[in-house]
Amino acid sequence: MFTDQILTKIEDRLNELLVNNDNLVLLEAMRYSSLNGGKRVRPFLVMAAGKISQAQSAVLLDIGVAIELIHCYSLIHDDLPAMDDDDLRRGLPTCHKQYGEAMAILAGDALQAQAFVVLSSDSLRLDCAIKLKIINLVASSAGVNGMVGGQALDLLSTGTNLTLPQLQHMHIKKTGALISAAILSGYLAGANCKPEIYDKLVLIANNIGLLFQITDDILDATADTNTLGKTANKDWAANKATYVNILGLEKAQHMADNLYNTTIEMLRHLSQSEELTTLTHFVYNRSN
Repeated sequence: MFTDQILTKIEDRLNELLVNNDNLVLLEAMRYSSLNGGKRVRPFLVMAAGKISQAQSAVLLDIGVAIELIHCYSLIHDDLPAMDDDDLRRGLPTCHKQYGEAMAILAGDALQAQAFVVLSSDSLRLDCAIKLKIINLVASSAGVNGMVGGQALDLLSTGTNLTLPQLQHMHIKKTGALISAAILSGYLAGANCKPEIYDKLVLIANNIGLLFQITDDILDATADTNTLGKTANKDWAANKATYVNILGLEKAQHMADNLYNTTIEMLRHLSQSEELTTLTHFVYNRSN
């Protein structure tokens, strides 16, 4: 599942969706921030969950790249001087460094809109009720009750002492919501979708989202800039609320270990979940 062949399909589809625009500078900024590498974890999660419900691969590909477009928009905005203020992303100058702040903001706005063009398109061959449910799920995960709301909490909490439950609440929104939406929307796209399995996947998806963030915080504190492709140890320097800053490195790693083991055990009891298990391994063991 997690192969170069599937990755090529993801890259090709993203490339197809970012063409034929008469505003060439804006399109160039969108392509610069979307086609410059990336792990493509979210599209892979869509596909892995869709296998459990026997969803069609073409449908999963489009849902996956739509969610990836939202993720790419969020990275552009996260890097802006008014947000996390970073000069590097995936080893390259960030969008605002390359094209200016105004064009970077517009590129992010346009990528988010393009995601919903894809999800609402007639070419996404799904029952209308299921399609609407997926659109609602993805939109909710990206907005005030999800990623953007979590980012706002992150900004407001900088320099303050959060409790662990407050930190988890923030990251369930900021990072976990879109990852959870990837898993759940992939599963919803299949014909063999069962409510009891969906409920189990909600818990698994929340765990994977939190695991991703804890691992991110650990990597920020332990990896170098070249490995990360972005500025290392930036969260510590900015006095951000992270698992490492609040718990310490050893306890943060212990929390990641426990969450990983719990999630793997849950997946072990779920049929056709081998690919989702592989991706959980990747999230836990990644180096950037």
